[in-house]
Amino acid sequence: MDDQRYLYVSDTQKHEVRRYRIGDQNGTLVAGGNGKGVGLNQLNFPTYIFVDKQQAVYVSDNENHRVIKWNKGAKEGIVVAGGLGKGEALTHLWYPNGLFVDTSDTIYVADAWNHRVMRWPKGVKQGTIIVGGNSKGAGFNQFQYLR
Repeated sequence: MDDQRYLYVSDTQKHEVRRYRIGDQNGTLVAGGNGKGVGLNQLNFPTYIFVDKQQAVYVSDNENHRVIKWNKGAKEGIVVAGGLGKGEALTHLWYPNGLFVDTSDTIYVADAWNHRVMRWPKGVKQGTIIVGGNSKGAGFNQFQYLR
């Protein structure tokens, strides 16, 4: 829910994110909605979302291995993290999940299959590992499929 009391819902099977006012039945499409795919106007299994004060919607586009930002009213998004397919390099994400965006537009994302949390400052082409990244495991410095 944003500070204007809109509720945002990610639909993994419709590959879209909708915004609802309390009592609204249909909502307003704010991301995706053009079927499953890799285009900038599409999503593929959108999981976690974050909404900033300008009502820009950041989406963990899970099966496209990217975080994509949709500015309010936009018809397509902008890839702000990952987007180069799944992989272990610092330029890649592998099934991104939970995310947070701070007031400097730095993105923090749970990179599930890389078992790490990544930080992507605004405008950079690769992220940095801030926790994990030591392979899957039960150690204190390891994770197993983050959410």
